[in-house]
Amino acid sequence: MDLTLTEDQELVQRTAREFLAARAAGASARAVAQDPVGWSVALWKEIVELGWTGVAFDESMGFLEACLLAEEFGRFAVPSPFVPTLCCGMAVPALREEIAAGRIYTFASAVDGVASLVPYAASADGFVVATGDSVAVVDASDVEVERQDVIGLDPTYRVRFGSLPAERTGVDPSRVEAFGAAALCAEMVGGAQAVLDETVSYATQREQFGTPIGTFQAVQHHCANMAIDVLGSRFIAYEAIWRLGRGLDATSEVAVAKSWVSEAYQRVCSLGHQVHGAIGFTAEHDLHFHTRHAIAAALTFGDADTHTEALAQHLGL
Repeated sequence: MDLTLTEDQELVQRTAREFLAARAAGASARAVAQDPVGWSVALWKEIVELGWTGVAFDESMGFLEACLLAEEFGRFAVPSPFVPTLCCGMAVPALREEIAAGRIYTFASAVDGVASLVPYAASADGFVVATGDSVAVVDASDVEVERQDVIGLDPTYRVRFGSLPAERTGVDPSRVEAFGAAALCAEMVGGAQAVLDETVSYATQREQFGTPIGTFQAVQHHCANMAIDVLGSRFIAYEAIWRLGRGLDATSEVAVAKSWVSEAYQRVCSLGHQVHGAIGFTAEHDLHFHTRHAIAAALTFGDADTHTEALAQHLGL
């Protein structure tokens, strides 16, 4: 397996990075913090026009290319329904044409008609709802939503479904969760890379005792450990993404990726705070946005313990 990006894939990622860098001032978590919607609707309209929402379903591209886009959302801490919508479209092919055209879907696991911690529910056009061993597609017109206060960057809601259709898609909820976990790993890799880049830059500029702190061995060790976690996370995430995109069994790879990347991203943020010191904890610095993202993402689509247990069961241990 060769995980080296092709020239076309590098172009996709580089273009996305330049695009989001130019719009982060108006679409990042900091920029939309006071917006009741919680994310940039204007940015969504732009990426729909650019064709991002259909990249995963394009014959010349696929799930891996879509995850390269997700990685850049994580890099710039830009809240977006891109990943929730992507995992719904990958798992339920009947939705792909709508999603490519810009409709927003999100995944919910309902108990007695109620689901908690559903991202972007107030903005969604529809829901892919887990009920038992299959999922149902529910239109947003028959739901009630209530905003929940969470640590993460995504606007999250409790959803009450008026009714759930008797007709099911035949898609197992675990398939939606697998695509969601893998795409979220890519987003976390982007966030971890941003923290590493910011930390190395800070270490070369911040001086103590008349010399940059990056010359101190302890700080160098922190940065090296961060780099190891970022690189390891990238490889393990994209192995799972590559297998899913090719229609191969990725049960073990997704479990390993989500359990590892969830914890690695938090380690990277923790060491980033160690190097930054007090400035990293202030509201004026962006580091805390990545820390909040890391904590919330680690729990989404199953935490590290959940996926470690799933791996053990899959291996018969």
